[in-house]
Amino acid sequence: MKAGPLTILVDADACPVKEEIYRVAYRTGAQVVVVSNQWLRVPQHPQLRRVVVGDTFDAADDWIAEAADARSVVVTSDILLADRCIKKGASVLAPTGKPFTAASIGGAIATRAIMADLRAGGDQIGGPAPFSPADRSRFLNGLDALLVKLARG
Repeated sequence: MKAGPLTILVDADACPVKEEIYRVAYRTGAQVVVVSNQWLRVPQHPQLRRVVVGDTFDAADDWIAEAADARSVVVTSDILLADRCIKKGASVLAPTGKPFTAASIGGAIATRAIMADLRAGGDQIGGPAPFSPADRSRFLNGLDALLVKLARG
């Protein structure tokens, strides 16, 4: 038995795919909660809600992790937030379309730690690749697939 609407929780402060999320939500009927540390423009629509949390460290992450459940898709690039949400049963998708899963999150956390150690040691390492049209397309396909999967139960 399905309980409650599907919800897309967006870690929004640096999210490059908010407009795509809105379009998918309108088409699928999913609710969207845009969570940020600062006021962001969000279209007026009954399926969209803006939540502005305080500017304390991890306030947006804490709000999202608390709200996440098995009927949620969380959109974030934050690996530690992804881990918290997966543990709550949520599906997690990066804006690049890369899914975070229980099977992949451990490796992502380990890689994050290694990269942080390299940076702390003074190594010059590049950041993430620039966001591309292929990333946007992968994201749209991934979000659509996750919502279909959740709708089917």
